[in-house]
Amino acid sequence: MADYCVLYNPKAGFGKGKANAFALLDLFPKDTLRYADLTQIDNLPAYVDALPSHERLIVAGGDGTLSRFVNLMDRDHFERDIFYYAAGTGNDFLHDLELPTGTKPFIINRYLEDLPKIRVGELEQRFINGVGMGIDSYVIHQGDLMREKNPNKKLNYTMVALKGLFGGYKPITATVTVDGVSATYHNVWLAPTMKGRLFGGGMMPTPDQDRTDPAQTVSVAVVHKLSALRALTIFPSLFKGEHVKHTEYVHVIKGHEVSVKVDQPLPLQIDGETVLGVTEFTVSANASATV
Repeated sequence: MADYCVLYNPKAGFGKGKANAFALLDLFPKDTLRYADLTQIDNLPAYVDALPSHERLIVAGGDGTLSRFVNLMDRDHFERDIFYYAAGTGNDFLHDLELPTGTKPFIINRYLEDLPKIRVGELEQRFINGVGMGIDSYVIHQGDLMREKNPNKKLNYTMVALKGLFGGYKPITATVTVDGVSATYHNVWLAPTMKGRLFGGGMMPTPDQDRTDPAQTVSVAVVHKLSALRALTIFPSLFKGEHVKHTEYVHVIKGHEVSVKVDQPLPLQIDGETVLGVTEFTVSANASATV
């Protein structure tokens, strides 16, 4: 028998985070599980440090919950083992590790250390999967607005994306700088900077990105020069990473320092959470470096 402290986010999984986290009772029927709402803890580092040494810590939630945890803890290294149970909707972090939904909690310390940081204005934070401004952030922001109007209605993100493709989202001009080398791209639909391969519930903009790369690189994928109709034919291949075959329209660049500047204010998505009115951000692939 073992004792566990389960930190859950009730907002994960479209509001099913608590119920999803309590599914752990079935996975550990002989163990003792104590639950705590992550969003109600004022000082998370002090809370975690005060846990008894014999009590194992599980973070239960989606990618946003995991991102929230690492930023509230604000550490490059963890003294205790951190277990993770995917209880969100997309669970891109879990699937990037090629693990199925329902996988028992597993130790994730190696994936939380020396994470990249993004800086936008005065905001600076770590991210788990990826960040970006483009149709990805448009879809997430539109989803946020729709949930505000009708929190009980199930969202169809495919329909939101189609709306974006045919007029809702206006392609941008973006200047992308990777390790000091700049290029300007026009008619940009997507330009995420990625620590892992997946975002947006299974899209794979950077199929060769490795979150365990010892060199601690990130990858930026620029999808540009597309008409709406052409984008509609290419975007489905994002779910298998096959879009990169279209080299006329897709450029993937690896590096340690990435900055993206766009020609109009846009929502920025950081691990699926939005920041509004952004025209520029900078990423450092080394969390200990100054961005």
